[in-house]
Amino acid sequence: NFAIIDEADVDFTQGLNILTGETGAGKSILIGSLNIALGGRVSPEVIGRDGDSALVEAVFETDDEKILDAMREYDIDPDEGQIVISRKLSEGRSTNRINGVTVPAGTIKSIASLLIDIHGQNDNQSLLRADAQRNVVDEFGGETISVLLDEVSENYSEYAKLKKEIEDDDLSPGEVSREVDRLTYIRDEIEAAKLDKQEMLDIDEKYREASSAGSVVDALSSVYDKGTKDAADAVSRVIPEIRKISSSNEKLSEFESQLIEIESLLGDFNHDLSMFMQDYTFDESELRELERRVDQIHSLQSKYGETYEDILAYLDNTEKELARYEDYENYRQERDRKFEVAKSILEDACGRLTDARKNVAEELGRQIAQALEDLNFANSEFEIEVRESDNFTSKGRDEVEFVVATNPGEPLKALSKIASGGELSRIMLAIKSVFADSDDISTMIFDEIDAGISGRTAQMVSEKMLALSKHHQIICITHLAQIAAMADTHFVIEKEVGEDRSKTHIRRLFADEIEGELARILGGVEITDAVLENAREMKKLADDMKV
Repeated sequence: NFAIIDEADVDFTQGLNILTGETGAGKSILIGSLNIALGGRVSPEVIGRDGDSALVEAVFETDDEKILDAMREYDIDPDEGQIVISRKLSEGRSTNRINGVTVPAGTIKSIASLLIDIHGQNDNQSLLRADAQRNVVDEFGGETISVLLDEVSENYSEYAKLKKEIEDDDLSPGEVSREVDRLTYIRDEIEAAKLDKQEMLDIDEKYREASSAGSVVDALSSVYDKGTKDAADAVSRVIPEIRKISSSNEKLSEFESQLIEIESLLGDFNHDLSMFMQDYTFDESELRELERRVDQIHSLQSKYGETYEDILAYLDNTEKELARYEDYENYRQERDRKFEVAKSILEDACGRLTDARKNVAEELGRQIAQALEDLNFANSEFEIEVRESDNFTSKGRDEVEFVVATNPGEPLKALSKIASGGELSRIMLAIKSVFADSDDISTMIFDEIDAGISGRTAQMVSEKMLALSKHHQIICITHLAQIAAMADTHFVIEKEVGEDRSKTHIRRLFADEIEGELARILGGVEITDAVLENAREMKKLADDMKV
């Protein structure tokens, strides 16, 4: 129920999988669904007409321990190398699962990035970014560049920390004096409080008890004076009266016994209450002192930390800062000396990284240039320039730029200034072909990589795709017969237009159908015998190349 796809199951094979179809048949919908399955952004418009939800599911099989370990880090069972990523899309939300475990979309993106690489017109645009070009060089450099990058990153952390200290803490003499006064006040305030850990734990409860002591004394006095004392006197006065008549009736005798017992209980209660009141003291001055101490401790807690340990840690840091500012000039000289040492170390590491990048860039540029020649960039030039900038980063200080001249006699210009969409697609394909042996990602999708090419160039692109498919599973959407003819597995995407709605279907072509689809691509509306013969010959030539 995804857009106009009611339901579709596609089993891609190893090698080169080709998808073709009429314009508007739904090829972009299929790639869009896969993008969403792999963690892409969801729009409610993708939900079709058959219900209020849509489901997209991608199933991978891998024995790559790097991928399986990544899943285990997310507490997901790899299930003998099978990875099932599914997203159920509902209005305003999505339910994401990997092997049945509900996960955030970010987790799907993380796992999917190890499984599949998608290249389309938008993706190729990333190649224009300077950081992307530098990353390509670094990836090609492998372990050599990786070790140097780690060294630069570590050195940069120390350099950046000291640089920030200088920027944040470069004070004038007057500012230093004010800072010393501020820190001295904090130190004296904490030390003067003479904090005790147990006191801090107990003081709030102790204050609550003390503040209620006055009310307790008043209440108990009222109970004794107005209640139990008068009650005991009253009972004592009536006992002689009932004693006069108790002998005449057994029930009256019981009443007399009860009154005697009540008198005894009241007497005991009054005695105990009187003794408690004598021992229960309330001192107004002690309460005021306790209240002052509570306020003092709460004030320290609000400024320096909730616990005893927090406040002591704050005091320790304050004393260290105070010592620094009291000897600020020596501290600044030592800090500046450390910064210059860190800068020198970083410059050395960055210099070695630059040299390594230049060596790598020269070889990579040569290989990409050769791959571009294979893709019919005849007489073109391609180089990778590595220039040192004035700014350090955790990845060094190099600016990396791909420069190309696509026609003889033209000067080399930045890739971003001359490359068309079709040229970018071929350059991306050239880069991928150079990385084919070392790229860990097993599946690659090329969405209309044939944009802007035809004829001999299309044939050369198809041959490069074939070579790439020997190392990777390739899924390619194309409009060109030359590329489609190279398919190991060929799928066609078709749209069925009904009276009230349209539906998109995808199916695998049998051998006797492939030539017909190639003829459709070649011939357009009318498929003649000559077009069919051309398609048949094109498929045969493609098959012969695979042998």
